[in-house]
Amino acid sequence: MEDLVKIEEIGSEVIYQQDRAAIDIQISTAKAYPRNIKRAIENSIAIVTMDKETAATCTYAVPRAGKAITGPSVHLARILAQNWGNLRIETKVVGIDARHVTSQGICFDLENNIAIKVEVKRSIMINKGTVRMTEDMITVTGNAGNAIALRNAILSVIPKAIVDKVYGEAKSKITGDVSDKTKLLARRKQVVDGLKDTYSLTEAEIIAAVGKASVDHLTSGDLVVLIGIGTAIKDGDTDIETAFRKNNKAGKEGPQLQKLNFKNEAEARLFFVTDQGFKPEAVEGKLLFSLAKEKGFDLIISGISSSKISDAKQKKADLKSKPNQSPNLI
Repeated sequence: MEDLVKIEEIGSEVIYQQDRAAIDIQISTAKAYPRNIKRAIENSIAIVTMDKETAATCTYAVPRAGKAITGPSVHLARILAQNWGNLRIETKVVGIDARHVTSQGICFDLENNIAIKVEVKRSIMINKGTVRMTEDMITVTGNAGNAIALRNAILSVIPKAIVDKVYGEAKSKITGDVSDKTKLLARRKQVVDGLKDTYSLTEAEIIAAVGKASVDHLTSGDLVVLIGIGTAIKDGDTDIETAFRKNNKAGKEGPQLQKLNFKNEAEARLFFVTDQGFKPEAVEGKLLFSLAKEKGFDLIISGISSSKISDAKQKKADLKSKPNQSPNLI
């Protein structure tokens, strides 16, 4: 016996009336049970500071024009929405053309009768804009756009003072206790090593992303940015190439990377101390000498111009002609 399937058309007016009835009920409920702002803030802070892993998901950072743009992530926006309450939120892809996917996010504060709609466009072109993504990748890009649009809509409705307060607590939890040098050093190592292992990055690529010349120069704020970049990569806001390598290649904006091969410590010292002007007792000097030893004097140096490289090669040639002579380091 065959099953009978009945297909019935539902007009747009019926759908409109159904949606309107659902929204009216939600508004009535919101008016009957208004939010408790103090409790919403306390509950949000309790969740974002539950552990460092949760706090780390609450910030993002993406490179723009050589700088890192940071802010609260979609994960923090969702936590805030859940605890703020009396919100109606939704997100969806509303358009796909030849080069872009368009996502839309809506946040409706039912209690205060304010609604914000945000649209976000994401490129679906790769290989410098010459090839269109596959269908699967377009879907992934659309989902990333949905998350961004939803975040922007939620954070446009919830008061900025509330967002900043909760976001500030999350950032404090991310860095942890860095009240003394030992604790800061340990946290630096943890963050840098984590990025190296997860994304196969070099130390030079990591520190260049925050515009620093040495790991020793990383502040607690820089650590928050680096963790935020990791979150942005996971969420699809950016990629490894854009975040850590795009602006660090020779010939592009940002510090150039050059490779020097030193045969012995005397050559390394000649370049770092005599040519680059590092003092032997300086932190930078010690760090560079230490790295040179670790890598057998095969070291990547950041921010060295071509002329400096040429001068260094000449100095190395001069040193070879006097192999027993060491530079004066006093």
